[in-house]
Amino acid sequence: MTKNSQSLSNNLSESQAREIQLVLADKVELTPLKNKINYVAGVDVAYPDNQDGVFAAIVLLDAETLEIVETSTAEQAVNFPYVPGLFSFRELPPVIEAFHNLKTKPDIIVCDGHGIAHPRRFGLASHLGVIVDLPCIGCAKTTLLPSQEAPGPSRGNCADIFLDGESVGRSLRTQDQVNPVYVSPGHKITLRESIEWILRLCPKYRLPETTRQADQAVNTYVREASNKSS
Repeated sequence: MTKNSQSLSNNLSESQAREIQLVLADKVELTPLKNKINYVAGVDVAYPDNQDGVFAAIVLLDAETLEIVETSTAEQAVNFPYVPGLFSFRELPPVIEAFHNLKTKPDIIVCDGHGIAHPRRFGLASHLGVIVDLPCIGCAKTTLLPSQEAPGPSRGNCADIFLDGESVGRSLRTQDQVNPVYVSPGHKITLRESIEWILRLCPKYRLPETTRQADQAVNTYVREASNKSS
């Protein structure tokens, strides 16, 4: 069984899920990267209207060229309600299945969600990182916590996101004059390294290539499943 995967057991209540987050948040390590980064992975999920379940895709990219190396997908029944701040309990089961189906394991995983920039310092990227014991970064389109100020208008400008007076993430402008993304370390990576990697993964667009490619992969997977069922 994957490390700490019992935290995704079926039939959890919302209060039990929050308690699990508080317990597992103590296992998060915000330590510098230790190994050479050869492969980076992106994770995304989808909830198609005409399908019962949650669909997940993980896309593995070459860290230098950002070319796709491998794609893995999985589908599982939804076993947790839609509750902001608890999305990992709903989305991670198929993500973990897709992860185990990868032939090559990533050195960093980028999630379309939050790391420690979360009310209980344990967003999806932290939950996934603790389970698979790999460096994970949260890079979200919206924030759960307020920024004190907006980042400047240029690529690389950022502003701290605070929780209880501590900087837990940053709103980051990945391209000139575009809306920022919200970056926080999930596990086994520092905030500085998280920012550096997100910028490296955003050579042209607002969202990192990991997220863009995972989004395309999961949407393709959903279309193929819909065509088979129709």
